[in-house]
Amino acid sequence: VATHNLAYGVLVGVLLSALFFANKVGQILYIGSTLSANGHQREYTVVGQVFFTSAEQFIGAFDFKEAVEKVKIDLNRAHFWDITAISSLDKVVLKFRREGTEVELTGLNEASATLVDKFAVHNQPDAVEKLMGH
Repeated sequence: VATHNLAYGVLVGVLLSALFFANKVGQILYIGSTLSANGHQREYTVVGQVFFTSAEQFIGAFDFKEAVEKVKIDLNRAHFWDITAISSLDKVVLKFRREGTEVELTGLNEASATLVDKFAVHNQPDAVEKLMGH
């Protein structure tokens, strides 16, 4: 026993539980996609919670090099919880735009839209420079 102070034990227990919960919830993210019949548009469907533990998985689910004219990202069943999640959405949108692909976001819920309005940069004129640091 490192200490006999019960408060420290409770605090450590609460912190560990929070970390384990965040890790578990972060793994419940599904991103599927379909290609249009003419091959010009890909639609991604995002289902689940996007926050600091699932942001990298979110970014990794998209194919930025595929030669399509337009990408539609359906966010009806997704929720963005924090600034890290909003930053990951920015990265996805801006990477597609950098490849010359038009991007349409649909179905963003009200809470997520509030975060996007407050913190996102992908709709700003100099967005690529801000996000990529150039």
